[in-house]
Parts: sequence; C-alpha cells; structure tokens
Amino acid sequence: MRIWVTVLLVLAVAVAAAFGWQWVVEDPGYVLVRLRGTSIETTLVFSVVALLLAWAIFSLLWRMLRWPARAWIRSQRKRARENLANGLTAFAEGRYLLAERQLAKAARQPAVRGPALLAMARAAHSRGDDVAAAKALDEAASDVEAAALAQRARFLNERSRHADALALLKPKAALGKLSPVAWQVLIEAALAQNDEQSALDALPVLARTQSLSATTMSALETRVLVAALASAPSQARLNSLWSSVSRQHRKQAEIIVAFARRAAHFGQTLAAMDEIESALRREWSDALALAYSDLGPAELAVRTKHAEAWLSIAPNSTSLLTTLGRLCRDQKLWGKAIQYLDRAVGITDSPIAWETLGDCHAGAGDEALANRCYRNALLNRRGQAAIPLDGRASTRVDTQALVVEERDAHGVPRLPRTG
Repeated sequence: MRIWVTVLLVLAVAVAAAFGWQWVVEDPGYVLVRLRGTSIETTLVFSVVALLLAWAIFSLLWRMLRWPARAWIRSQRKRARENLANGLTAFAEGRYLLAERQLAKAARQPAVRGPALLAMARAAHSRGDDVAAAKALDEAASDVEAAALAQRARFLNERSRHADALALLKPKAALGKLSPVAWQVLIEAALAQNDEQSALDALPVLARTQSLSATTMSALETRVLVAALASAPSQARLNSLWSSVSRQHRKQAEIIVAFARRAAHFGQTLAAMDEIESALRREWSDALALAYSDLGPAELAVRTKHAEAWLSIAPNSTSLLTTLGRLCRDQKLWGKAIQYLDRAVGITDSPIAWETLGDCHAGAGDEALANRCYRNALLNRRGQAAIPLDGRASTRVDTQALVVEERDAHGVPRLPRTG
C-alpha cells in the first residue's frame, strides 16, 4: 500500500512540475531593481532562485559564526550533567561532602540548577548540616518552589519537628498548591501531631494524584482512619466518621477494632460487639477476637458465650483463648480463666496471655505463680523465651490433644502442625 501511495505522489509532483514549467516558460516574469542610478533587470524565476541561494549562504555563515559559542555551551552542559551524575553517585555512596561539591558545580548551569540544589540540600541534611541544607533550599526555591517546599517539610519531619512541618505546609494546602510528596508529608506530620482532621482532608487530594501505589495508598488511608476513629471526640463524630468509611475499609480488622474500642469508650458496647461479630462471621481474625475483650465491663456474660461459640471455628487461636481468659478474669471466674490461659500459653507464648494469667493467679491468691507469669510476660516483650512454671504440669499442655479438625478457606482439611 505504501508503494502505491509513493508512486501516486511522485506522479502528482511530476505533473505539477510539468504544468508549472510550461506556465513559467510562457511568462517568466520581470523584475527591476534600481538603486542610486544602478539598475538590475532579471526574470522573476531567477530572482527567486537567487534569493533562496543567498538565504542558504547567509544561514551557513551564521551557523559557522555561532559554532564556537554553541560548542562551548554544549561543553558546559555536558560538564554540568557529569557533575550532577557524580554528585548523585557520591550521595548514594554516602560521601556527602564530595556530593555537595560536585552538585554545587552542577548548580552553576541553569538547565540543572534546581535538581542539583535539591540534591545538594539532601546531602547537607544527611550529614547533619541543617544550615547548608536550608541555604540550598532557599536558592532552589527560585527554580523549583514546590519541590523545595516539600523537601524542607520532609527535613523537618525527619528531625521530629512535626509542628513546624505542619505550619509550613498548611498555608499552601489551603490554596491546594502542594506537590504530591508534600501532601504525603503533611499527612505524616498531622498524624504525628494528632491532627487527624488535617490528615483526613489531605487524603482525597493525595489519592487523586495517583503518585502512590494502590497498596501504599490503602495502607496510608488505613492509618489515618484508625487514628481518626481512635481519637473521635464524641459519639456523634465517631458515627459520622464510621458512616464515611468505604465498604472496602470496613472489612479491615484494624479499622473495625479502632471503631469498636472507641464506641465502647462512649458506652456503645452493643454497637461495638455487633461490628466485631459481623466481621468475624465474614472472616476469622485474631486481632478482632482479641479486641472483643477490650470493650469494657458491659455485657461480659454475653460476650463470653459468643467467644466460647467461636472455639468451634478457631480452637487453637491464642487470641481467642486469651480473650476468654480476660472475660472470665473480669467476672472473677479464676479457675475457668486459668484453664483458658494455660491453654493459650501452651500453644503460643504471648505476653498478653501471660500477663492475664498472672492477674488470674493473683486474684486466686497465688502471688508466687502470679509473679512468675508477670516475669514471663516481661521476657516475651523483650523477645526472650518464657520460663516454665515450676511444679505446674498444666503450664505446657499437649496441644495435639486439643487440636480439632481445621479447614482452609476452600473447606479442605489441614494436617495438624507437629512443630
């Protein structure tokens, strides 16, 4: 197809040239140029050709005259790019002082001035010279203002000066003139300052930039929602936040736990129970099972009954056994609580289970065993193995005898674990 199109174009050009030549031959035109008594007469065709030739010669001479300057500019740009590359390499290797020197040379070239100054500020900040970093950012602001502002705020955050970072970014945030990374820094600073509302307001703007992966963005949204729910100042505000949470996020255990604990704090224990129970009916979660015991002193008997029913679903869940132990402890059912907690620590060492077991032994009047349990809880928190309780045969139960059939999400039975 291309060959035929080319042939047709060539034929069309040939026909046009033939007709044009015929037209020019019949009347080539007449041009008269008179200057100070001198007259030049020629045809229009020749004058056009002469002008084109003169323009070509003039362009060639102009390029030759500009060649040294252009060669020098190209050399300077090449040297600036080399300095920038060497500076970035030195920065990546941790040679910050060398990086600053190379980047300072690169910053002399306007084409790379902004990026070079930003990298120079990063190098100065990395070696602890905040004065040099601030100076570089001040100079960079004239070329890359948004990037310099984001970098300055990030430096403040890294120095744990979250309030200063927030104060720096909020005026621009009100105008909607922040870069994506600046919105992210603002969210981090707001979370550190317990300013959950600012973080919530920034989330939609950051999401629209699509600068973060879906996984990273979802994790950040979860952190903000958890913080906002956990610090809701009133029941009305909590309900408003909960109603604005998307259906996808309502399935996440961390968010449900934050809502349930805050709702229980405001005396809405039934609402908290309902959310946890509904979530556990959809999918089992150890975090939700453990949070079921954090809803305060209300409805202890009902919660115990529900938790005992879940043993048929997760008989070897340390979190569920710990929850049952804590619920029984709050009802002062010491023997029953100790039975559940002995089983929990027999399956998996857990500092919460050991601490609760210590509370139960203390409640039952056995201070010696209680102190040993507290010691084991402390050891677990330090990452060390628990020490068996002397004279307690039930401390390490035979978990194989307690294992009932477990199935995966597809209903296929799992083999019991042997180690």
